Amino acid sequence: MDDPNAPQPQSFVERRRDEPNPAAVAFVLRLARALHVHGHSAGRLEDILGITADRLGLPAHQFFSTPTSVMASFGVEVRQRTYLLRVEPAEVNLGMLAALERVSLDVARGRLSPPDGTAEIERIVAAPSPYGPSLTTIAYGAVSGAACVFLGGGAREVMVALVLGLGLGVFSLVAQQHPRIGRVFEPFASFLVSAAAIVLAHAVGPLSVLAATISGLIVLMPGLTLTTAMSELATRHLASGTARLSGAFITFLGIAFGVALGNRLGAALIGAPPNVDPTPLPMWAGLVALVVAPLSFTVILRAAPRDTPWIVAAGALGVAGGRLGAATLGVELGAFAGSFAVALAGSGYERWRRRPSAVVVVPGILQLVPGSVGFRSLLSLMDREPVVGLQTAFSMIMTAIALVAGLLMASVVVPEVRVRR
Repeated sequence: MDDPNAPQPQSFVERRRDEPNPAAVAFVLRLARALHVHGHSAGRLEDILGITADRLGLPAHQFFSTPTSVMASFGVEVRQRTYLLRVEPAEVNLGMLAALERVSLDVARGRLSPPDGTAEIERIVAAPSPYGPSLTTIAYGAVSGAACVFLGGGAREVMVALVLGLGLGVFSLVAQQHPRIGRVFEPFASFLVSAAAIVLAHAVGPLSVLAATISGLIVLMPGLTLTTAMSELATRHLASGTARLSGAFITFLGIAFGVALGNRLGAALIGAPPNVDPTPLPMWAGLVALVVAPLSFTVILRAAPRDTPWIVAAGALGVAGGRLGAATLGVELGAFAGSFAVALAGSGYERWRRRPSAVVVVPGILQLVPGSVGFRSLLSLMDREPVVGLQTAFSMIMTAIALVAGLLMASVVVPEVRVRR
């Protein structure tokens, strides 16, 4: 006979009590996909999902994010339910990220039910961009011209970079309508931009083709991806950081190959243009570029128009801090000072405006990331100059580490606002 004192198995009703609420799980999964697609790093994504799951009462939750997937599990280990989301990352959309985080807060604090929150996420994701294709194309050209000023280009280089950036913006619109082109967008676009730079150099006159080409391709440089990867590695998100770092390296290789092919083909067809040192621009040009660049990034990153003044101020603060630090401490430590200043500004913005700090930090960091340095390193290696290439690559890595150190140090000094239990 059975022992009456032996523990009895749980009934079906008792087992169901430990299972997660399906509506809450559906909301968290939809939030995870939306935040991941539109640009959140692994650390920030897992923190937001964990806090939201806590407030919704989901038991024993765990989250794991990589650049192409998100895994979520709920329940104790013996009765755990695990979900896998296969995600294709899109371009960073700061306005959408801010709106999605606001929905997560509303659901976590009980202002919205999970089903209503899921419906709100669908509405946000389906909303059109606040900036049309024409304005976005103009922003591509403007940021290329501003980058050329930062890289020391002269009037001719800035004009050519502006034209190349506009052409890149038009080509990006074409690639959005043709997925096959989108799969090889970086090398194909690099080839077209570099070949066009050769043609424009013959038409306009002697100029620094390298400065114009790098400026025209500045939007494609994976400097932000590299910095995010280093940040994830530093915060022990090893799988995501390693994968993102590999992706940045492959993007660099694709751009370098496209530029090399465009230069060789253009020089073979119409001849190599004379390469001269650019004539420095007056100081006021740098001040104009300091305003134009963050304005352009506001459009390209689709930030909300009301955030424009804060983005411009944070970008100017980062560049000023970076240059002041470089003049006193060196180039790499200058990047540390710039990122530290931008991160402090982002923390202040988050506390004051109750919006994610990434809205101002990402555009500010974009003006400091070492994307052009890494591109120069690959070009030197392809030109059989290994010493110069390795030195430049080391400088790129040190600059990225300095940027990450500034961001992490600022997060210690002024921690980000979190939703508490």
